Amino acid sequence: MSHPLRVRPHSHAAIPPVPAWPSYTGTSQYVGTSKSGVSVWCDPSLGAPALIVFALGGATDGTGGADHNGCDYTTGAQIEVCAAFGNSMRCSALFEAELSECSMNGNVCGLSAGEALSRWCAMLIGNNALADFTSVPTWVQDREPNWVNKTEDTDQDYNSIGCGMAFLSWLQKLGHPLPTIAQEMVKLGNAGTLEALYASITGDAARHAWPKFKAALAGAGVSLTTDDPFGAMGPSTPTSTRTPTPTA
Repeated sequence: MSHPLRVRPHSHAAIPPVPAWPSYTGTSQYVGTSKSGVSVWCDPSLGAPALIVFALGGATDGTGGADHNGCDYTTGAQIEVCAAFGNSMRCSALFEAELSECSMNGNVCGLSAGEALSRWCAMLIGNNALADFTSVPTWVQDREPNWVNKTEDTDQDYNSIGCGMAFLSWLQKLGHPLPTIAQEMVKLGNAGTLEALYASITGDAARHAWPKFKAALAGAGVSLTTDDPFGAMGPSTPTSTRTPTPTA
């Protein structure tokens, strides 16, 4: 549900202090505050097309990704989103990726499984507007290492992220909606694994997760060129496999 921006009067008393951004160091121009209390800032040097975003790494097509300071709404309140001139849905998807990580409240965020979850949230909200961030092909090219039985302690590796994306696609295709998956992953916490998630939401033994997942990957209709190989979102079109900077 969106909230319209309410621009405050342009007086020095009404403008809040400039936030401490995770990486952006340029000029921050205050835009306004939403009804829910979210203040919006932009990089004024980009002009009107970038009204609520920054050019992270100098990019203005969304490939600069997004960032936030921490994995909750206290330390992670400052969210950066790369400009995406001509495609505002990419900005929405990037924002959702970071917002979902803040919602994890310190659990899973920063790990490979948490990154996969946040990317799935972005994919659904943004109608796959970040298809060029695809990670499954990298995982497949590197012979599909097992990141189901263990979780990697980083959110920057396309192998473990790709495995997580494919696994969450499979679980959704089995009939488990993303909100249910998300709540269970946060509940399991940093010590949780994708196989533990599988056991929790299916009632099957955790040891069956990897072999059943691998068998499903070899099934008919599975496309390993997208981050939704099982088509949980419906039909998709294969995209370029270039890898922009992962969101953090």
